[in-house]
Amino acid sequence: MSITIRPLRLPDDYEAIARLVNTYWSEPTDAARLEEDDGKLYAVGHTFKDENGFLGGYDRLRQVAVTELDEVIGYLWIWRAPWTEPGNLNYTMVVDPTFRNQGAGKLLYEQAVKWAHSLGASQIMTDVWDDDAAALDFARNRGFVVDRHAFQSVLSLEGIDPTAMYGADACERLRHEGIRFTTLAEEGADEGEPMLYELYKETLVDIPGYSGEVPAIAEWRQWYLMANGYAPDQVLIAADGDRYVGVTNVLYNTQTNGMYHEYTGVSRDYRRRSIGLALKVIAIELAAARKAAYIRTDNDSTNAPILTINRKLGYKPLRGSYRMVVSLRNSSIQ
Repeated sequence: MSITIRPLRLPDDYEAIARLVNTYWSEPTDAARLEEDDGKLYAVGHTFKDENGFLGGYDRLRQVAVTELDEVIGYLWIWRAPWTEPGNLNYTMVVDPTFRNQGAGKLLYEQAVKWAHSLGASQIMTDVWDDDAAALDFARNRGFVVDRHAFQSVLSLEGIDPTAMYGADACERLRHEGIRFTTLAEEGADEGEPMLYELYKETLVDIPGYSGEVPAIAEWRQWYLMANGYAPDQVLIAADGDRYVGVTNVLYNTQTNGMYHEYTGVSRDYRRRSIGLALKVIAIELAAARKAAYIRTDNDSTNAPILTINRKLGYKPLRGSYRMVVSLRNSSIQ
């Protein structure tokens, strides 16, 4: 089979890209969501070397592998955002399962590394499912090593009674202690978003494995707060007076009737009071009230407190993912 690499043709390729990534991503997407995300991107990249000689700025390369009939069988997306750790690039590559081991992945990866070298990047990062032996072999054979391990967990909401769950009493106890639970919809975006951003700035950097800088507020709003499935009444907030001290942002996927914990964070001096647990219980109550089929989350393997809470709440472990990195100094492609 003759396989070639070409740039994206948009919007025509959105359907094919959605089909490809849905063979690999845990939460499905569609062409409309991909196009919506593209509307948030900078039209032109801008990279530079910082005072330490590391790559900074933002840019991206996206290409597809196609057959001689122009059938899209592979997708490459390599990028850095303004807040990405200096020197690093992030990388996603998916090949249609029925066309693997025919050279598409090799050709796409060669394009990724050549582009990375042209920018002067130091390192490429990617995520690989921990049970995908073929993908792990592909990465390891190109010098990638495991940097972090994260786990998925899912809670089926069929027949669940949130009021009888572990931690349900924490909400009432915290209310008696002066903590109020609200939502961004109730608080209002104009007043609520700046305070929420300050809480994210404090707590994001404490996530095990978090790298890079905290995005500016406009970028945070687009890529963190308003991710696909966002709604203001699904942004659950714990407040002490006028101060926001905890947050859980839950996203809804219409394709699966499922919900996903995009983020949970608690201010440092309010930890060990079960605020995170209470927010998770409220998120489950919200999902159950909306008759969602499940609620899912991802956590780093070293985040033992959250993993313990999830198990006590009834979350079942799913497959995990490795964050893998390769130094471009060790890459065989120059």
